Amino acid sequence: MGSKDHSKDQAKEHLTLQQNIASFMGRLLRDTFGKGPESVYVSIGYTFITMYLRNFLTPSEKVLMEQDQEIIVMQTRDKLMQTLMPELNGYLEGLLGQKPGEVYYDWGLHNRAGMIVGVFSGPVEAGERINEAYAGREAVEAEIVDISRNAQKAPEEIYSCELNDRTLVVVRNGILVRIEKELIRHGVGPQLRQVKRVLEKSYMHNNTHLESILQKKIIDSFVDWDFDLDKSLIVFVLNPKLPRGGNALDMVDMS
Repeated sequence: MGSKDHSKDQAKEHLTLQQNIASFMGRLLRDTFGKGPESVYVSIGYTFITMYLRNFLTPSEKVLMEQDQEIIVMQTRDKLMQTLMPELNGYLEGLLGQKPGEVYYDWGLHNRAGMIVGVFSGPVEAGERINEAYAGREAVEAEIVDISRNAQKAPEEIYSCELNDRTLVVVRNGILVRIEKELIRHGVGPQLRQVKRVLEKSYMHNNTHLESILQKKIIDSFVDWDFDLDKSLIVFVLNPKLPRGGNALDMVDMS
């Protein structure tokens, strides 16, 4: 078999894997929430799997949003996500031979979007090669450090990469200040997460500086924390300036 045929086989395997994960995630959310997303976009690279959900809002959540009850929607979603985590981890372990050591998620209720991210201890087979040398990386990380400093404190470590030309992942380690650690120890972690999310996303929303660095429009931004690890993960969904190659068909329509 020639290298060209081998590359085609790898691309086909990668696409099938993405579609399987997207279909499973759509069904799992529908079974848990009563309504699933319209579509799921899956990106796989190195130790990351991101699942970008579009048009995901149940009828009851829509009513609550119209009554300015976003906090209730977020709290309910947090509880429901905890119930589906064992099934998600089990599915990914059966499919990939390993389960994620960390799972992050966040919602963009204003545009009915969501993001779920699995982080694995080792590389995910059939994943695409990530781009750690993307244009503007140093400036992007400097901007995220500034946002972190304004919201709480500068991270002790920061890392970023592009999984593809529409998915940018940023990992921060060592970002909690002492009072936050004490609040978490006293059981107010969920409330702290909500406050931090609103604060940080206020800096990231319509951030023209980041867009000018990347030369791409930021469609969505998501952020979550693992307080036990003192770690945070940010995902930017980008609109590339050029037509995409590679995973052009990994958006699975769930309707």
